[in-house]
Amino acid sequence: MQLRYSFRLYPDIGQQTALAKAFGCARVVFNDAVRAREDARKAEQPFPTAGQLSRKLITEAKRIAERSWLSEVSAVVLQQSLRDAEKAYRNFFASLKGTRK
Repeated sequence: MQLRYSFRLYPDIGQQTALAKAFGCARVVFNDAVRAREDARKAEQPFPTAGQLSRKLITEAKRIAERSWLSEVSAVVLQQSLRDAEKAYRNFFASLKGTRK
């Protein structure tokens, strides 16, 4: 038997701001990961590994002045967005092969 629970969240102003920052940072890292993979594809190079992307798009980007705001959110959010980008690519190529319905 599977149970499902539904919860309604009513974040206050501070929580809304924190969520908006987290979502925005996740979106930026996701888009950067997609761009890095597309650049590698166009250059006919192998796709960067998850470790390489994490190092370049999260760790090194936090040290750059124009991306220092990535340090304001949890690293877990940023790492999950990289995993989501990886899974999106895997699903896309699996659907091309016909292994995914």
